[in-house]
Amino acid sequence: MNDTDSFIQKAFADSIEIKQKSATALTESIELASAKLNQALLEGQKILVCGNGGSAADAQHFSAGLLNRYDRDRPGLPAIALTTDSSTLTAIANDYDYSQIFAKQVTALGHPHDILIAISTSGQSPNITEAILAANESDMTVIALTGKDGGVMAQVMDENAIEIRVPSNVTARIQEVHLLVLHILCELLDLQLLGPPE
Repeated sequence: MNDTDSFIQKAFADSIEIKQKSATALTESIELASAKLNQALLEGQKILVCGNGGSAADAQHFSAGLLNRYDRDRPGLPAIALTTDSSTLTAIANDYDYSQIFAKQVTALGHPHDILIAISTSGQSPNITEAILAANESDMTVIALTGKDGGVMAQVMDENAIEIRVPSNVTARIQEVHLLVLHILCELLDLQLLGPPE
């Protein structure tokens, strides 16, 4: 086996290992998050999602899976990725501060009992932290996908928040688990809303 083969094999092994650890560590928090999402949707609430970089892509992927469909046909679910409107993002960053790009949207669009899904592998992103604070002010429920030690995000969440913290310090591995968690949440929502597939 050459060095490239070894590198590839190790990457797969590391990803498998952290997913196995996460399966044990995160089951309860994923169940809680799923129940909160289901309850909010049944009560006519909406879901706002935000993240930076790869986590922005995850936010958009999750929102699309709810608004359109994940695996099965069903009515669209109200979900908004706060990462997609370049005019809004650049206006807020220019007129106020980049740290406010999600918070101002949360304040404008969020209502009590809506849900904010905040995604950050480090937990240190100022604009995600500000979004959580805005959600707290709006009496929204926060579901945070984090990693490492949870960062500042873990410190600003209120007692009703749910943190899904991947037990890893490696950004790529954390993000891989975040994507799996989002897929699981989509599947659980489909199960709760539609029942088991035929």
